[in-house]
Amino acid sequence: MKKALSLSLTLALALALGLTACSGGNPGAAGSPAAQNSETPAPEAETVDVVVFAAASMEATLTEIAEQYKEVAPNVNLTFTFDSSGTLKTQIEEGAVCDLFISAAQKQMNQLDSADTTGTNEGLDFVLSDTRINFVENKVVLAVPDDNPKGIESFQDLASDKLELLCLGNDDVPVGAYSLQILDTLGIDIAGLEADGKVTYASNVSEVATQVKEGAVDCGIIYATDAFTYELNVVDQATADMCDQVIYPAAVMKCGGSEASQEAAQAFLDYIHTNESAIAVLEGVGFTVL
Repeated sequence: MKKALSLSLTLALALALGLTACSGGNPGAAGSPAAQNSETPAPEAETVDVVVFAAASMEATLTEIAEQYKEVAPNVNLTFTFDSSGTLKTQIEEGAVCDLFISAAQKQMNQLDSADTTGTNEGLDFVLSDTRINFVENKVVLAVPDDNPKGIESFQDLASDKLELLCLGNDDVPVGAYSLQILDTLGIDIAGLEADGKVTYASNVSEVATQVKEGAVDCGIIYATDAFTYELNVVDQATADMCDQVIYPAAVMKCGGSEASQEAAQAFLDYIHTNESAIAVLEGVGFTVL
């Protein structure tokens, strides 16, 4: 009788231990859902490379905004090329990969956009026209070196003996085209200035600003934003009747790297056009976000 009782107790104990093991009493057991959730990391978003071509006058602002954007979209790798809009347009036309194009004038965007209605299009079809926006506005100004050795105070002084050397952007550079409009409006003969050796040209607006900053020229015609970035003295600003309104169009391009990069480019364009932090950077240097 005692042996039977002992055997029963042994079997009961073994059964109890077995039930405990099967019930998952250990919360850290590998098979439990809690353990699986704690050991499986969340999948990371796939890295997307986005190529941005932008006017040279946007280098400082877009570089700063790109640092902010890393917090918003850490999986997006932004690669910038900054140059004159004419040079960038030519590179796109010749086959360069570009997901987002920001031009300093409508002309270069129109040349690439088959939906252009101004007659500027060159039979090219690179722009996703539905994504195109008027992004920001800039102003054209006359800037001089820190000590302004020639005492130049206005655009009108470019026709006087005060001027020895003026720096302009080439005529295929938007700021160069605006400069020629200003001179023409004021009746200043650019051919005469060239004949007198009073003009030197640069391939983009940053080069103009650099020459003014270094005192290599008496003055230069640049954008207000570049004058701010390079800490130059502005002595005059073009009025609405002197040159066209300086509007920067932006658009996602058909010549992007992939569908994913084009979608990421659109998201970045939306960010720089609507995000308060991005707008603060742009307006802080003198752009007006449209």
